[in-house]
Amino acid sequence: MPSSRSTGPNGQGTWVAAVRGTPDATRTPAPLIGVLRGEGIGPEVVDAALLVLDRLTEADGAGIEVVEGGVIGREAETLVGTPLPEDVVDFCRGILDRGGAVLNGPGGGRYVYDLRRRLELFLKISPIQARNGLPGASPLRPEVLEDVDVLVVRENMGGVYQGEWDEQVGAGGGRLARHSFTYSDAEVGRFLQAAARICAFRRGELTVVTKEAGVPSVSRLWRDCAIEAAEAAGVRLRVVDVDLMAYELVRRPSAYDVVAAPNLCGDVLGDLAAVALGSRAASYGASFTAGGDGVYQTNHGAAYDIAGTESASPAGQILSLAALLRESLGLEREAQAVEDGLRQVWADGRRTADVAGPGDRVVGTREMATLVADAAAARLGVALGAA
Repeated sequence: MPSSRSTGPNGQGTWVAAVRGTPDATRTPAPLIGVLRGEGIGPEVVDAALLVLDRLTEADGAGIEVVEGGVIGREAETLVGTPLPEDVVDFCRGILDRGGAVLNGPGGGRYVYDLRRRLELFLKISPIQARNGLPGASPLRPEVLEDVDVLVVRENMGGVYQGEWDEQVGAGGGRLARHSFTYSDAEVGRFLQAAARICAFRRGELTVVTKEAGVPSVSRLWRDCAIEAAEAAGVRLRVVDVDLMAYELVRRPSAYDVVAAPNLCGDVLGDLAAVALGSRAASYGASFTAGGDGVYQTNHGAAYDIAGTESASPAGQILSLAALLRESLGLEREAQAVEDGLRQVWADGRRTADVAGPGDRVVGTREMATLVADAAAARLGVALGAA
């Protein structure tokens, strides 16, 4: 079975290759990153990631163009009446059309759901990998977390989050809230086929999440599409109810490879599984179009309550940058240097408050970024020398 670290067509990563399905010789990665700094702690953690990027480009001379977009989330809603302004949609489309990728800071309101719908980012990957976290800071037992390497793959375009809703006056005069959604076999099939291809690049174990008795028609559709997708990709399949899946991700996460889930279930399971990383602040994800264009982000919110305090961990945003470099720009060596640099700083006992233990030195957002940047640049320098 090919390694999860292997490279796909056009020099891009295996996630992009798997999502795309068939190679597209006309699309090659461009050294271009569009940046949305977001709100709350967004500007702090995005600036931390960009500091790391600056040091990398100094170390290896890579010419990566960085272009900044506009405001998003609650801030945008206050200014222009929507969390996703049209100029931001146009900005993202322009970056992706040129072969680049987007590094996205957190935005509140319906920003992320609207962005996924407008850009047709149909699939999100959230890696839960012990090597890129601090399992020792987790409340789970260390032996449970050994060798954890799970991808939670989430459908973005349908389900509860992309349904229709309203409020009315009920028969008794009280409030009546309604929410409905649908899934088509085309939507589910496209998503699960991509998830199965991702699985084929890894250990070949696909787990599809449903709720068979609770949501029978949707679950039957997902099960049928899962069987077809697994057979086509040549991977093994398990179909598991969401409540059992939540239990399993806490009890024995190392038993799972790729976990594919509907929108709401994937959201909750991805955040739950992040307990294996020691902190939700270390979790991140990447959302893709059918053509493999990517938007990379943390999996935590804007944390408005600690904005401006320099106490936020930039780990998730820095790891999202590493994923962007590897998957969308094909810069494996640089991505590896970033991940190794972060692990080195953690191992040296310099940590943000969310993962600090006895004897560790607590550092702030920017200092953490500087330490990671220096460690990554040094590692990249060694790698370049070896090459």
